[in-house]
Amino acid sequence: MRNSLIRARAAIIAVLVVALLGAAGATAKSNRMAAGITVYAGSSMTSVLPAIDGTNTYSFGSSTTLATQITNGAPADVFMSANTTSPASLYAAGVVQKPVNFIKNTLAVVVPKSNPANIQTIYDLVKPGIKIAEAASSVPVGSYTVQVLKQMNLNDQVQANVVTQETSDANVVAKVATGQVDAGFVYTSDYVIDPKELTLIKVPAWAQPKATYALAIVTKSGNQAAAQAFVNKVLSPAGQAIFKQYGFIPIATPTPTVTAVIPAAVKKGGTVTFRGTNLATTTSVTFGGVPAKFKVVSATKLTVTVPTKAKSGMVAVTTTAGNTTATVKLS
Repeated sequence: MRNSLIRARAAIIAVLVVALLGAAGATAKSNRMAAGITVYAGSSMTSVLPAIDGTNTYSFGSSTTLATQITNGAPADVFMSANTTSPASLYAAGVVQKPVNFIKNTLAVVVPKSNPANIQTIYDLVKPGIKIAEAASSVPVGSYTVQVLKQMNLNDQVQANVVTQETSDANVVAKVATGQVDAGFVYTSDYVIDPKELTLIKVPAWAQPKATYALAIVTKSGNQAAAQAFVNKVLSPAGQAIFKQYGFIPIATPTPTVTAVIPAAVKKGGTVTFRGTNLATTTSVTFGGVPAKFKVVSATKLTVTVPTKAKSGMVAVTTTAGNTTATVKLS
């Protein structure tokens, strides 16, 4: 039963990609509207994201492959990458809005529960005859694997025992759990979701990579408000708690600040810009308790439409991590 579930987890990725590539534009649009937003995410988040929001349509796979698909026009609303470099590249090209770091992960080695090769530490992977699976270096977890092994001066010896390079960590897990290899490099979160089939071999803390995940809203998304609401949910304490349950490391979202209001005086119905820090997860802006329409431009910029019933004075900006205030003068 467990082996079947693991194989199914890897198969989901291929099925979703094929479905996306084969769907017509009108059909894809209709499906997105019916099922919520469409999220393209690294395969290490296959289990956790539906637990956070089961109404969305998810496409899981290699972060680098998904980034290419989005660049080529795939109908994604949000991109969630297992690294920070892919979203940064898309942001530089104008494909996505400014990325936000949202979670961390750690690298681990997993072996079959029976552990036939008697692997006790990462150093045992250099023994002759050991069969190892790892993700390709173009995949974030594969890149992290090489980084760790080089730091530990083990890369050449371990690579000599690598018999397969997979397109995702999910595929590596499947290879290990079904006994096709003796060990595999995955994320700790991959082990947490299926500990009955695997045994965890920890990577020393001093050698751990900075496995930080980043997300971004796709610039051409037609569901900007819903996408931002989902991002807020991911960054919220409740969302971060679910990530923790699945073996990820939460990122403490810093509280917001407003450092400038432009212009200093504005008419009711006009637009005012707030400059500050940590504004990406803004959930509400109120003028003396009167809600205002707003748009998150970036983590440092909000544009706000002043309500017709607004009053001069204190404006409250609330984010998933806290709130801050600013003073706006109505002309």
